[in-house]
Amino acid sequence: MPLVLTEEQSLLRDSARGFISEKAPVAHLRQLRDGRDASGFSRDLWKGFAEMGFAGLLVPEAFGGSGLGCVEAGVVLEEIGRNLMPSPFLSTAVLAASALARGGSAEQQAAYLPKIADGTLIAALAVDEGAKHRPQAIAMRAARAGNGFRLNGAKALVVDGHVADLLIVAARSGDGLTLLLVDPKANGVAVERTVMVDAHNAARVTFEDVEVSADAVLGEVDRGGALLEAVLNVGRGAVAAEMVGLSEEVFNRTVTYLKERKQFGKLIGEFQALQHRAAQLYIDIEITRAATLKALQALDQDAAQAANAVSVAKARAGATATRAVQEGVQMHGGMGMTDQFDIGLFMKRARVCQELFGDDNFHAERLAEARRY
Repeated sequence: MPLVLTEEQSLLRDSARGFISEKAPVAHLRQLRDGRDASGFSRDLWKGFAEMGFAGLLVPEAFGGSGLGCVEAGVVLEEIGRNLMPSPFLSTAVLAASALARGGSAEQQAAYLPKIADGTLIAALAVDEGAKHRPQAIAMRAARAGNGFRLNGAKALVVDGHVADLLIVAARSGDGLTLLLVDPKANGVAVERTVMVDAHNAARVTFEDVEVSADAVLGEVDRGGALLEAVLNVGRGAVAAEMVGLSEEVFNRTVTYLKERKQFGKLIGEFQALQHRAAQLYIDIEITRAATLKALQALDQDAAQAANAVSVAKARAGATATRAVQEGVQMHGGMGMTDQFDIGLFMKRARVCQELFGDDNFHAERLAEARRY
């Protein structure tokens, strides 16, 4: 497929860009951070987001959504990345919606997908247990108990876990992994909010003898690994798209500064060394944009065959975002290191996005193993 957006996707981008830039600029994140907002995002804004149809992009039409694909979700996340908008879009509208649409029973889909589409349900995917993304090293146990399971263990970096109405938990059971739908208010569940360095939110969640019924299983018992990997790949492609938007916004702000700041009587943008660095960064961003769009298209065409394209996109997006924010801070000089200047906020968000669902080293190794290097 051509690595360009269709007319409909471009219209979606313009709609998302107008809404987010007006309602949730970077100043919105600062306001939530400085006010120590309990949720870490605006529920009124999320309601408006849902009314615009964004929350239901990946929800099938039968359940009140748009029935669109990963490319469209990536378009919205790119605009979220430009403005550092804090919202449950990634956790709920992308990860949870994908998990339920791909693996949910008819009853589960009917119960949860319409609420995701209309913005009344927030869900979170609980996978990682340590400081790094290691889905193959899940230790949390789901032991058989009566007609269901008993959960024991802990999860870290559960994005939006502190406000979730539903947790999708990956646990080891028997010979494989099982995904389970868990009420965060159930007995034995303890949720601790963790405000991350980028002023976005996540949670640590511990499970102590938490009992869930067999109806809580998402997909098949002991065979949840494939479903989890498919959902994680969607998340990886989505985060790569967010980093593309973040990188481009930092680049645009930096170029504007180069055209305004004078030193030794000249605009610093006239210095050839800075021109070369800016040109190289522009090239990096455009290549990363193409790689990310290719991954999202692959997810929509044949998700089972998209893993390599997703790893390429996530690894490259992480490296590009890191370079973009480092160049942005350096070219802004001493001001780039101050909290009053927005570039530092982009740097912090880029660092968190790097870690979400695997950094560039994780995906480089994953790609090498897949290609038998």
